[in-house]
Amino acid sequence: MTDDFRTDRVGSALAGTNPTVLRRMRASFAVIGDVQHLPGYCVLLTDDPNADQLTDLTPEQQLVYLEDAAMLARAVSTVCARRDPEFRRINLEIQGNTDHFLHAHVTPRYEWEPEDIVGWPAAFHHWTKRVTPEHALGPQHDDLRAEILAELDLQLG
Repeated sequence: MTDDFRTDRVGSALAGTNPTVLRRMRASFAVIGDVQHLPGYCVLLTDDPNADQLTDLTPEQQLVYLEDAAMLARAVSTVCARRDPEFRRINLEIQGNTDHFLHAHVTPRYEWEPEDIVGWPAAFHHWTKRVTPEHALGPQHDDLRAEILAELDLQLG
């Protein structure tokens, strides 16, 4: 996997060159996270390269984007609960403080997370340097990708 797509995640998704894309949704792209420190971590990218935040979309577009986020969250939740009995819940966050394009983090949370992290946003794993190169997305995640994609396909009909 090259880093080129990381310089323009939305543009590369639109061009079909972003290798993390799982599926085109109705107003977005479901992508698997570059790191899988929390197995199943995904991101929902806008399909509008001019949208920096949710309020840049029309109210109608906002609803479709948020419905896409809910569908991705349900798919990730279903897959993670099936794969790991210690799955707890899904966190859904739209921030945009660092990356200036609309995106929502769909983060599974687990009982096995360290006690000093579990009550904090998932980014705390990064801040405390607990995300290591071994968490990088790779071929070892192909089954996880396939399962999430299959769940999304079921939801989208």
